[in-house]
Amino acid sequence: MPQGQPTTVPDDGLSTRQRRNRPLVVLHTGEMKGKSTAAFGLALRGWNQGWSIGVFQFVKSAKWKVGEESAFRALGRLHEQTGEGGPVEWHKMGEGWSWTRKQGTEDDHAAAAREGWQEISRRLATGQHGLYVLDEFTYPLHWGWIDVDEVVDTLANRPGHQHVVITGRYAPDKLVEAADLVVEMTKVKHPMDAGQKGQKGIEW
Repeated sequence: MPQGQPTTVPDDGLSTRQRRNRPLVVLHTGEMKGKSTAAFGLALRGWNQGWSIGVFQFVKSAKWKVGEESAFRALGRLHEQTGEGGPVEWHKMGEGWSWTRKQGTEDDHAAAAREGWQEISRRLATGQHGLYVLDEFTYPLHWGWIDVDEVVDTLANRPGHQHVVITGRYAPDKLVEAADLVVEMTKVKHPMDAGQKGQKGIEW
């Protein structure tokens, strides 16, 4: 809550303003849908603040045109034309470093995932974006394709004021421990339980 008061105040030598404005690592995990949706909601807030937004999708197919992608690309064009909001980049499978719907061995897929992470690491090192959405990034971590310790170390030592939002199931314990905000989506009820498939405007 914007006006909420913290339950504890750590003795860390930081002022209230400094502590309030620390860059965050946010993790959305769990079995239920809504993890990416919530991440993109945060990205909308960041865009409105004028931050540079970088979205990196690690699993969803390049041929799957999700509504958020169309909306963010439109917002990126709006920024270019009027200066409103912030710049937007959206990178996904089939655009340089992904594997879904591409032929190859598991080693090829793992190498592509590592290439994607290396590009994100380079951007973090130079402070390229204000907010990064690493969508479904937990999967290559869970599969062992990308080293969790390296990711945690890179995130902990990123310069400047860069927020990072990571989504996906099976988040490694080390990532959970390193994150500043962790949400677990728990299913109570889902239309698929009654045999209903995904639909426009809800799933994409």
